[in-house]
Amino acid sequence: MNKIKKLLNEEVSSRNKHHELSYDKPDPLLVASRYKDEYIILLCALFAYGKASMIVKFLDTFDFSLLEASDEKIDKELDSFYYRFQNSEDIKIVFKTFKKMKQENSLNEIFTSGYKKGNNILEGLDSVITKIHEVANYKSQGFTFLVSSPLKRDKEGNIKEIGNAPYKRWNMFLRWMVRSDELDLGLWSGIDKKDLILPLDTHTFKVSQKLGLLRRKTYDLKSALLITKKLKEFDENDPIKYDFALYRIGQEKINLH
Repeated sequence: MNKIKKLLNEEVSSRNKHHELSYDKPDPLLVASRYKDEYIILLCALFAYGKASMIVKFLDTFDFSLLEASDEKIDKELDSFYYRFQNSEDIKIVFKTFKKMKQENSLNEIFTSGYKKGNNILEGLDSVITKIHEVANYKSQGFTFLVSSPLKRDKEGNIKEIGNAPYKRWNMFLRWMVRSDELDLGLWSGIDKKDLILPLDTHTFKVSQKLGLLRRKTYDLKSALLITKKLKEFDENDPIKYDFALYRIGQEKINLH
């Protein structure tokens, strides 16, 4: 494992540079990092599924100032917008919902209200997702896919590790907001980066298995938690600093052996 730790640390330091985010090496953070608004940044994270170049291309078409506009203007401007699983109605609703929430609370506050229950990132996530559904009061497959469902719980009311998805886009958003370096934005306070969970996508899942960071075969929340625990052996206080490097290793098909 020392060899893997050394390799990963080298990848982290070589990739912690602004030029890692470019149109030649697309990542949704390229668009998100232009803004200081947590709601705009969350939109960039939630639409971050599919091919990275297509995500960036789509995000570039948004006029994010619509989050300050009237519902009528949102309806008019977003009428022809769609993205993979979301139709124009889904996209209009998410803009209207975020506009409404933005007027009342910061996402940081909503998240922290849940997180405070034992410094639990998942409780924080659940607070925000539940709030979005309450304010939106709207159901469709596309919308639910975009913002995710509240986390499933057991009979005692505890969030299940098995039976929940990895919540990759949400954990990526948290990485951007909580960590601060050449890539991550560090705009939130009151959350300890040691509590963050790896934003597990198919790239990092496969790379983690190849590197021996994970033996589990199921792509779920439990796997994300297990890899995070393993990465804490490399850096107890900042395990998620390895996320971007793991993701790029998978995306660029780099052979580390």
